[in-house]
Amino acid sequence: MTANKDDDPQFGELILQAEMAIDHGIYPERIYQGSSGSYFVKNPAGKNIGVFKPKDEEPYGRLNPKWTKWMHKLCCPCCFGRACLIPNQGYLSEAGASIVDQKLKLNVVPKTRVIRLVSETFNYPRIDRQKYRIKRTIKEHYPAAKFNRMSLPPKVGSFQMFVDGYKDADFWLRRFENEPLPKKLAHRFQMQFERLVVLDYIIRNTDRGNDNWLIRYEMPTIVNGLNGTTTAATKAAASSGGNLISTEATPGSSTENQLTQNEHADWHLVQSPDIKIAAIDNGLAFPFKHPDSWRAYPYHWAWLPQAKVPFSQEIKDLVLPILSDMNAVEELCQELYELFRQDKGFDKGLFERQMSVMRGQILNLTQALKDGKSPVQLVQMPAVIVERSSSSSSRFFSFTQRFQNKSPFFSWC
Repeated sequence: MTANKDDDPQFGELILQAEMAIDHGIYPERIYQGSSGSYFVKNPAGKNIGVFKPKDEEPYGRLNPKWTKWMHKLCCPCCFGRACLIPNQGYLSEAGASIVDQKLKLNVVPKTRVIRLVSETFNYPRIDRQKYRIKRTIKEHYPAAKFNRMSLPPKVGSFQMFVDGYKDADFWLRRFENEPLPKKLAHRFQMQFERLVVLDYIIRNTDRGNDNWLIRYEMPTIVNGLNGTTTAATKAAASSGGNLISTEATPGSSTENQLTQNEHADWHLVQSPDIKIAAIDNGLAFPFKHPDSWRAYPYHWAWLPQAKVPFSQEIKDLVLPILSDMNAVEELCQELYELFRQDKGFDKGLFERQMSVMRGQILNLTQALKDGKSPVQLVQMPAVIVERSSSSSSRFFSFTQRFQNKSPFFSWC
């Protein structure tokens, strides 16, 4: 296991539950949506607790069980892959997005770590399965026989904590068009949306459609103050959360009569509605150059009405103190370095190029926040690269910025 259980006991306990479930025959279940091999991981009770994405089953991995990318490669090899991304590092990108999220206190990415996990339901080469069956047969006939590893080979990948009660953003966005949110809740959604924008822009997410970020909308509920039962609230209660109401009060009665009635009235509490965003599917981020080939990979949230609203003071107060501090930015780069260097194919030169793109994104975002721009104005800013260089005569680094002049052939996809 790559993740250190001592660093995060709660996360470590989650992984232990997953391993116990697998030992008891409760295996991860393949997710059939998407273009890669990903799995719902369960605890011993059979409840989903996480999503595991093995490195070798990523969209462009050699053991991807989905045929869509194979067909893509066969029929259109010139457009296969994303030229701006390092191949087969999606699991690092998933965990890296979680690091950025925690560093900026955005709290929109479910906690994600890199771990090793083994399960019979993962996609293994035929030879690995044959070896496993042979070892198991020998062990059954000769219990004293010893092997270095009895199980299938562990797979390295990203493990993201499962979030309950969420649906695709597309579902709720269409519904909100016909049933607009109350003013207070719309403001709450805007604040959450801005956090998603900040995350995606910094990591330069090349795969953010409205079907791969989630919204949890908790409708207002009425809780009985006497017996604790809960019922669905009416739309009228949606904007008046947190108020005590009596289901037996009669209109037109005097205050004195109402007080008398209220001694025996069935009081209820209307709980406030809430809305929350979860930014999942961050595996196609951290490019080593801005898209400049066929496709631009735009952020699909840029076409939403929320993207036309200038950034709020709340998001400025949250992230500007960190983004404006070059030392804090370099600390973030160092944390990402410690993560990315785990990969066997790690290339420090390519990693520095990834960080150059990220620094440029941070520079643009910082300026946009200071200038009071909106998310849609942010994505229209010229692509910047901020490169770090060290002088042989000094232990300090210097930074140079340059603009990318080359644009992708298609700007809308």
